Amino acid sequence: MNREPAKSFSDLIVWQKGHQLVLKIYKYADNFPGKEIYCLVPQLRRAVISVPANIAEGFKKKGKPDKVRYLNIAQGSLEEVRYYLILAADLGYGRSDELISELDVVSKLLEGYMTTIRKSM
Repeated sequence: MNREPAKSFSDLIVWQKGHQLVLKIYKYADNFPGKEIYCLVPQLRRAVISVPANIAEGFKKKGKPDKVRYLNIAQGSLEEVRYYLILAADLGYGRSDELISELDVVSKLLEGYMTTIRKSM
């Protein structure tokens, strides 16, 4: 499938899916108990925001190794989010299966994007 090159980070499907994940996790974290307002909630939100933010930042980098570095940071943040979702579910704050499934989609898209960039180096 040939797609037109992205003109902005917001044209990237991986960024769009990452942004949707942020919005869903924000709503999910709204249901956490008040005692998590200064602990798990900000950690989870900070980590998930990092995913599309690093995709956006990497998009404008001129060098391909630099682009891949930012995408790798986004991958690390995704895994951090994965852990927080597992923890939240284990603590009884709500099921996270659907969110983890969406996280897996973003992860696969991110890996594909990185592979494409690496092949063009």
